[in-house]
Amino acid sequence: MGFQVSDKHIEEYHMLGYTVFRKILPPSLIRELRKVCDEAKIIAREQSGPQVQRLQPVANYDLDQQPFIDYANLPSLVDAIATVLTPRHRHGNRNHFGILFEPADMPYCTPWHRDWRDNIAGLPLSMWDEVFGDINHFNQINCALYEDSSTWFVLGSHLRRDLPAEIERFPDRPIPGVDLDGKLAEEREPICLEYCRSMPGAVQLHLEAGDFALYRNTLWHLGNYVPYRKRATLHDSAWTPEFEAWSERARVESSKQRKAGLGMENPNLTVTDRAVSAPA
Repeated sequence: MGFQVSDKHIEEYHMLGYTVFRKILPPSLIRELRKVCDEAKIIAREQSGPQVQRLQPVANYDLDQQPFIDYANLPSLVDAIATVLTPRHRHGNRNHFGILFEPADMPYCTPWHRDWRDNIAGLPLSMWDEVFGDINHFNQINCALYEDSSTWFVLGSHLRRDLPAEIERFPDRPIPGVDLDGKLAEEREPICLEYCRSMPGAVQLHLEAGDFALYRNTLWHLGNYVPYRKRATLHDSAWTPEFEAWSERARVESSKQRKAGLGMENPNLTVTDRAVSAPA
């Protein structure tokens, strides 16, 4: 019997903020995707150096697009996303999604963040707040072609604002990442791991080859990467027309704000405090 979506997937997604469709990719598709992702990694490193994390969007590169088309049209995936979300949520838009890789040389990790709010300078927080809980927005995907334990979450954080302990951990914006300057690879790895664990309630997501993780990227999350663990993970979204339109407006507005000299708003400040702290 092939993959079957269940009530548990729906409950996990809406309550915890993520669910995993285990072994949903067939072995033949994994094989074809691995081949094209090996080529994509070469392109990414030639273009951006050995520490590059991703190549995105895949449609922009001279790659065999058929495996990505097959991934987008896989009936079990289309049905599972439609069941957990709606039939209007579609994955596999090659003009958007990318591939995540391991670094060639040195471990590193991203800062803890909630997408758009904490990693897009200039975005007015009012725009994020107005769609924060809307299921038509902020549905993200990691589809693993090899074992992947890079992603960390704070489960349930998509349902609420920041807790006092989270505000205390990261009071300022931009959120500081890990200081790895001058550190050897063997020093970097435990430092990054300590940073991951420093967030209250942090848990590590473990995916096997062929697993498809669907998650709310309004969760607190980060990625932590080591060079000795091969990675090729399709980094995608479940898009809707509403999110397409909102994303375009958000990019335009954040660009305007940056040109006006405004940086990243701090959600830990009141609206009045934000106005006082903004650059003149």
